[in-house]
Amino acid sequence: MRRLGPLLLVAVLTLLAGCGDSPEETTTGAPTGSVEQQVRAAFLAKPDCKPPDGASRWGCSVGSYRCQGVVTDRGWSVSCAKPGRSIAFRVRPS
Repeated sequence: MRRLGPLLLVAVLTLLAGCGDSPEETTTGAPTGSVEQQVRAAFLAKPDCKPPDGASRWGCSVGSYRCQGVVTDRGWSVSCAKPGRSIAFRVRPS
């Protein structure tokens, strides 16, 4: 039980280290850069992927990826995933 505390601390710090401040950040679980760019571009172009009026969370499909968007004070935080792969990025307000 004593090992659980430090292990949880390391896990939390690892997760926090992945939360960057870059204006348009992309992280992946394996897809190539071009796939990331294609999913991001498709998400931004697809009307179904725009947040509904007044919504703080929403979802849509982009190809075989299922995307979830969340409104934050820095814009939209978007995560798209399919089995074995994930893509995350932020969209700054225009």
